[in-house]
Amino acid sequence: MHALKQIIKRSFNHLGINVTRYHKPVALVPGGPVVVQHYRHVPIKPSPQVTMNIDVLFDVGANQGQYAADVRVEGYKKKIVSFEPLPDAYALLAEKAKKDPDWIVHPRCAVGSAPGETMINIAGNSYSSSLLPMTSAHSDSAPDSVYVGQAKTEVITLDSVFDTYVKPGERVFLKIDTQGFEKFVLEGARESLKRIAGVQLELSIVELYSGQMLYEYFFDFLKAQGFYLWSLEPGFYNPESGQLLQFDGVFARKA
Repeated sequence: MHALKQIIKRSFNHLGINVTRYHKPVALVPGGPVVVQHYRHVPIKPSPQVTMNIDVLFDVGANQGQYAADVRVEGYKKKIVSFEPLPDAYALLAEKAKKDPDWIVHPRCAVGSAPGETMINIAGNSYSSSLLPMTSAHSDSAPDSVYVGQAKTEVITLDSVFDTYVKPGERVFLKIDTQGFEKFVLEGARESLKRIAGVQLELSIVELYSGQMLYEYFFDFLKAQGFYLWSLEPGFYNPESGQLLQFDGVFARKA
């Protein structure tokens, strides 16, 4: 088993992917469902199992910059490009990035399948905000996520700005945390995906936003684009039942 793990690790090293071990605490309730105490409904976090040797990180749905700040702590020192549509979150994001010359915050916008303008729903906890309506499965599990307002935002595609930030030959990683809008981000990044080494995105098991696609769609879509599943990270649970509602998927491009 040890030898097999070493072979797998060496194979990923050839792709520029470093593999490390990671464990999280799990509490078992006797006679009841499994309850993972560690997880709360929080923004997507960098996978501790995979660190790409990349040159540009696209941080789509940056909120207040939590993901970018985490990858800096984990040792990533190269370019980050963050996108965020919420006015208040954007202001905090821009302020946080000021002291980091390699952290670029694109002008406030959402990222989708086509350019235009739309309204984004603002959640009480900010990071559950979405361009899609929220379902009761979501609000019942996280009451602080209920929408409290709306804001107008421009919508761009990743394809329209990719070459602005990426030089030929640079390795790119794409993180998407857009609360049910992931399908539209990927639809607007079909050309960009050909030059992307890895993707991390939040995937839902049940419909948390009306009209969103569930995890099976993304497994098939990314496979068709030349990616394979590398790791999964449990995310958002129903606090009453312990049912997993969302998880993060990390996908790597086939060599």
